[in-house]
Amino acid sequence: MKFRAKIIDVGCLNHFTRVVNTVSRLTKACVLRLTCDHLYFVLSGRVATGGVGMWCELSQGNFFDEFQLEGVSADANEIFLEVAPENLSRALKTAQNAKSVKIKLTKKSCPCLTLAAELPSLSSVSRVVTHDIPVDVIPRRLWHDFREPQMPDFDVSIYLPPLKTMKSVVDRMKNLSNYLVLEANLNGEMNLKIDTDLVSVTTHFKELGNPPWGDDGSQSSSPTHRDPDLMTEARVDIRKLQQFLTGQQVNPSRAMCNIVHRRILHLIFLHEDVSLQYFIPAVA
Repeated sequence: MKFRAKIIDVGCLNHFTRVVNTVSRLTKACVLRLTCDHLYFVLSGRVATGGVGMWCELSQGNFFDEFQLEGVSADANEIFLEVAPENLSRALKTAQNAKSVKIKLTKKSCPCLTLAAELPSLSSVSRVVTHDIPVDVIPRRLWHDFREPQMPDFDVSIYLPPLKTMKSVVDRMKNLSNYLVLEANLNGEMNLKIDTDLVSVTTHFKELGNPPWGDDGSQSSSPTHRDPDLMTEARVDIRKLQQFLTGQQVNPSRAMCNIVHRRILHLIFLHEDVSLQYFIPAVA
């Protein structure tokens, strides 16, 4: 089982750092799944029991100049590692001006992701800063727990408003209640609401648009039989939504939200080479 990769392009390094920073703000621990073509940061939360779930997918060819992987066996050419993304984020911060960054799986006193950053130097001798990030290797028998989540059979899918605007609204509402209702319909309308014994506040968004999900089976089809004006809602822990909005450094080209009525809020951020899905369970 071997893994080594190298980043030379500073733009790719900064982009990868932003992705890791985003993940580190969403969870203290997650699984890093490595394949020949992709990297995945996976948080396999049990949404049914109140846990959040996350699936972040990166195409390795858009980030790494070199990428070599030998998985656990020929028929399972993958590696699953449990890692604290904050440790990886801290290591990458020291490498922002690096000439190159190498990442490899090593065996020290425990399995580690070793990150070696070659820093600029005024002399002919290069300076290399090395970080050993402890990881746990996930045995193959547990891999099925960290596969890509199924697209939920949602009732409404809608594009999100500008994220800075949405974050500002949620930040203010957090001071009034622990819970927020997000509701939307197929006319491109979305409301953020809180309702307590003392105050009721609603922020309205209109003309957001609804994503055109295909009918070819590759993605769930938008439920066209619904009344376009009928609102679908999910009541969620406002702190979990705020945490997701606060941590964003991916700058998505498209941001969408799928709602399973009173069950799940499924947030999707798409960039040209990164996709991030986040699942927040609804509360009664």
